Amino acid sequence: MPKKPTKLFGQNLYRLRNAAALTQEQLAEQADVSRRFLQEIEAGQKNPTVQVAARLRSALHCSWDTLLRGL
Repeated sequence: MPKKPTKLFGQNLYRLRNAAALTQEQLAEQADVSRRFLQEIEAGQKNPTVQVAARLRSALHCSWDTLLRGL
């Protein structure tokens, strides 16, 4: 059974955040979201809006292709 897009996005975000050596707190601050919301996104429990996804992508200095890989 394929993974849900929400779960895949969260896994991509987690991997990219760790590769950038950022804590959840640091990324949340840079992307102007709460740490709790970021935690829920990474856990595949919440979907970010396009605007939030864009801020996360910018804070991680990655491409849309990298952030959305596998979706």
